[in-house]
Amino acid sequence: MIKGLHHAAYRCRDSEQTRKFYEEFLGLRLVNAFEITETKSGRSTHVLHSFYAMEDGSCVAFFEDPATPFEFKSQRDYDLHIALEVPHASLQPMLEKGKQAGIDSRGIADHGGIDSIYFRDPNGYVLELTAKRPHHAAYMDPAKNGARDNLAKWQRDKVGLGAK
Repeated sequence: MIKGLHHAAYRCRDSEQTRKFYEEFLGLRLVNAFEITETKSGRSTHVLHSFYAMEDGSCVAFFEDPATPFEFKSQRDYDLHIALEVPHASLQPMLEKGKQAGIDSRGIADHGGIDSIYFRDPNGYVLELTAKRPHHAAYMDPAKNGARDNLAKWQRDKVGLGAK
């Protein structure tokens, strides 16, 4: 049985730049960093794996691998992003902090059951800070939001949107 998220891992360009963003700007504590010199399949490698903890103990993690090419490309918010929950009162101060630090910062966006602000980290990933609204539980309740019906309708209608 799945209990929760332990970590989500991404590639990074530079571990120290990544640390500054996640630890100094966002306030996530660096809880582990270690070198990996051999994969579980026995392949020789040389990467750094670092972990940044959230209040619930789950982590955002990164791999820096200078020897293996990786395409860091700009993503639209809904193509690839990391969303982290914060108290609602943190949104405006964090948005201002990002702007003052010269970080690409946008928001506050109203998504119905949540409000969000967005940043780009040093790797180009979109990072969303999101705060639940009072009706969030109903917003995420499939008995009230029609999730299965909405998915079925999407599957029927997407062909007209250019999908094959």
